[in-house]
Amino acid sequence: MRLEDRLAALATAGETIAYGTLARDLGLRLGELTAALETLMEEDAALGRPFRAAVMRQRLSPDGLPAPGFFQKAADLGADVADPAGFAADQRRRLVG
Repeated sequence: MRLEDRLAALATAGETIAYGTLARDLGLRLGELTAALETLMEEDAALGRPFRAAVMRQRLSPDGLPAPGFFQKAADLGADVADPAGFAADQRRRLVG
C-alpha cells in the first residue's frame, strides 16, 4: 500500500498511527518516512488541503500529537501552530470531511 493510500484510510477511519509502526508497515526507514511526509505536506500546502501527515502521532505521546517536526514543517509552510493540539485536531477533522 502506498503512503498516500494508508494516510487516507487512517483519516477516513478517524485513526492515528505511530511513525515507527507506519514505517515498518510500509518497509521504510524512519528517515525515509519523515522525508516523504514532509513532501506530502508541501503538496498539501500548495493545494490548500489539510495536512495528511496530521494522522501521525508520537509513539509515547500522551495526547496523541504528531512529532514536533510536523508542527515545525507546518509553520514553515505558513500554518499557525500556536495551539498544537487544536491545530492537529483541526487538520484531522478537515481530513475526514
